[in-house]
Amino acid sequence: MPKVLVAYFSRAGENYDNGGRTWLQVGNTAVVANMIADLIPCDVHRIEAADPYSDRYDDTVARNVREQNADARPGIASPLPAIDQYDVVLLGNPIWNGRAPMIMTSFTEKLDFSGKTVHPFTTYAMSGLGTTERDYARSCAGASIAEGLAVRGEQVQQARPQVTDWLRRIGLR
Repeated sequence: MPKVLVAYFSRAGENYDNGGRTWLQVGNTAVVANMIADLIPCDVHRIEAADPYSDRYDDTVARNVREQNADARPGIASPLPAIDQYDVVLLGNPIWNGRAPMIMTSFTEKLDFSGKTVHPFTTYAMSGLGTTERDYARSCAGASIAEGLAVRGEQVQQARPQVTDWLRRIGLR
């Protein structure tokens, strides 16, 4: 069985919900990451911003637009020094403005993905996987980018069957 790392970024607080807003105690991507950890043997690493994102939705959207426009690399509070011991990396993130938050690029560019298989998983409102496959192909140098999973944010609580099916398809369950 391959050695698996689940590395994810998630944001709790005020969130988009079917055109309105809702308050999440646990971010949508964290819900999916926890489901994965319940279903397969893996190590889990939560990516946290050194300068935390606001729990207010509009403030986070504005910051994200600034970071994307500037091609920023937000700092990470507790970066992983290496991923050498893993064969498969499941990279999880919300989709903001069509793509992964820039903190995911901060995370991936600092690590050696040579010989790893990367499966992105996302939570989204409208964009599915967004540009994650293309972005990770660029920032995870040497990795094979394989089948991803996109879960609609409003449906994460009911996503266990979808997550289980995906893990079976990619050979981890």
